[in-house]
Amino acid sequence: MQLASVVTPFDDENLARVAQLGVSAVAIRYPGLELRGLLETRERLSRHGLKIAAIEGELPIQNAIFGTANRADDFSRMKQLFAIMGEAEVPICCYNFMPATDWARTDTKVRERGGALTTAFRSSDAESAASLHSISQTDSISPISSDRLWSNLQRFLEELLPAAEAAGVALAMHPDDPPLASFGKHARIMNRLEDFDRLLEISASPSNGICFCQGNFAAMGVDIPDTIRRWGKRIRYVHFRDVQGTADDFIETFHDNGPTDMVAAMKAYRDIGFTGPIRPDHVPQLAGEEEGQPGYTMLARYFAFGYIRALIQATELPAAR
Repeated sequence: MQLASVVTPFDDENLARVAQLGVSAVAIRYPGLELRGLLETRERLSRHGLKIAAIEGELPIQNAIFGTANRADDFSRMKQLFAIMGEAEVPICCYNFMPATDWARTDTKVRERGGALTTAFRSSDAESAASLHSISQTDSISPISSDRLWSNLQRFLEELLPAAEAAGVALAMHPDDPPLASFGKHARIMNRLEDFDRLLEISASPSNGICFCQGNFAAMGVDIPDTIRRWGKRIRYVHFRDVQGTADDFIETFHDNGPTDMVAAMKAYRDIGFTGPIRPDHVPQLAGEEEGQPGYTMLARYFAFGYIRALIQATELPAAR
């Protein structure tokens, strides 16, 4: 497994620190469509002994998600993205199919262990939910149904998987966050195990994969180790985190004090032969980081690196097999 991370702010001091703490790869936000910029990022990381793990975040696919008249433009941009990813040897494009928004929370100031700040979601407060990556240009679009979303996803994969395969890029679908059947006025379609089974049935392409975001699957109430084994090598990327609660009412936890058996989860990744990037996702804000971006500050991420590295090493021991 490759210990990976996001780095915020993306500066040389933080890049040096994550490299010193055992990270080997960095996930970056959508870089645009210029090869030169992506190669410059790759070179900057390489000076710290790092490589690009994946591209994720807000991608130019909302027209494709809604099936608007402009979706061909999205297909074209994504094909260009895969081409430059192939040139720059970036192996994974993490995406989601949530219409009009990205992950959302109703509270970003919940007190966790020792007073650290963490995020929470409660469906009864959803009208005031803070979408931490809002996609405002789609606000005026009419509500979309689950049937229409599935049809649009089928078209999306039929159009883009050949280009992804040709470039050596894996598409890794991230679950809906929160994993609810609808959010706001729109349906959602990636919030149950059966949804991911259906996704994988659309195409057996090695480029049609899953981003296994543990926190979202934990909120669905599934057995995490069993679910990891269920999809095996179709899991291409891991967001390692945990939540306490259910899909409509949960709090994000430190990596070591949530309800999921993290040792059993890591053992399951071993069992399926997972060798891809695994990164700590949303972390609490520690003392002195209260004004940072919720979920994306660095101090608790450093703690998570050590915790994940210990789990990786522990599951290599004969007694853990």
